[in-house]
Amino acid sequence: MQLIQETPDLSAYLAADEAIDHHHPLVRETAARIAAGATDSYDYARAAFEFVRDTIPHSQDSGDLRVTWRASDVLEQRTGICYAKAHALAALLRAEDIPTALCYQNLGVVHGLIAVRFNAAWHRQDPRGNKPGVDARFSLTGEHLAFTPDPASGESDCPVLYAAPHPTVLTALRTAPDRPPLWQTLPTTLAD
Repeated sequence: MQLIQETPDLSAYLAADEAIDHHHPLVRETAARIAAGATDSYDYARAAFEFVRDTIPHSQDSGDLRVTWRASDVLEQRTGICYAKAHALAALLRAEDIPTALCYQNLGVVHGLIAVRFNAAWHRQDPRGNKPGVDARFSLTGEHLAFTPDPASGESDCPVLYAAPHPTVLTALRTAPDRPPLWQTLPTTLAD
């Protein structure tokens, strides 16, 4: 699948916004702590991915009812669904000047992940969190995502690389008082 930048301006994939608040002190502090143990940008990106994947439980897996959507809140509360974890990873990567896009899959409901730019190419990564049957890994040599869409079931990858979280995703996260109502309003498509 060919990934398509929503905007040709690469600086858009380094920008901060309300959800990817990489100028927040907690995001900066977390990024600095991860960077202190990294040897280069690739090592940092892998370590940031593993930090989000492994130390911030997916709220469905852990049973946490809280809904987070802002990167700093995900890091502070240590919980989030796929979209929120993608926002946190994007913020950590952008904090270290690594272009990062938000991307999505349609798996019956919309699933969120990121793409990171290295060596003039985009590489999708899924920080959702591993569990039995899910083994997502950081890779620039082939995708190791949490899920593979089944076209026979109507599932698909969205090729668009978004510079900011999709508005449909943000609306679902922001309006849900907790996770059970969120599960009733998860987007099934991305309306542009």
